[in-house]
Amino acid sequence: MYKELDNLLSADTTVDSWYDDGCVIANEILAEFSPSDWDALYNQVLSKPIEWQRKLAYCLDNECNMYELNILIALLSTNDVELFEICIDTLRSFTNQDSKKMILDNPIIIQRVNNILSQTSSLPVKNMLQDFLSKIHS
Repeated sequence: MYKELDNLLSADTTVDSWYDDGCVIANEILAEFSPSDWDALYNQVLSKPIEWQRKLAYCLDNECNMYELNILIALLSTNDVELFEICIDTLRSFTNQDSKKMILDNPIIIQRVNNILSQTSSLPVKNMLQDFLSKIHS
């Protein structure tokens, strides 16, 4: 299943087709992942192109499982602001106590969120970041 997801995320698609169809297909593939698929994804994710990573991060709240959480946290090491924001947006779905603890145990995440929050002029981004902080601290 990992190879099928990799091929899908690697495909050259328009933005509209990705959000209309590709994301749905990716969610279906992720729902069928075995532990070995998750391991392969985790081991390869940081070596993939940034657009591939963005597509993946957008789709990872399907099950809100620990595999997804670990991958999103790994992706947060990026210097790409858009990928970072997509990851934070997706992490808003991870509201159980274990997920919150794992995020809070990485204080650099909260620091980067606060840095972007103080620097952005985009109201939607500010609202999303504030919602993330609110959910993590609740």
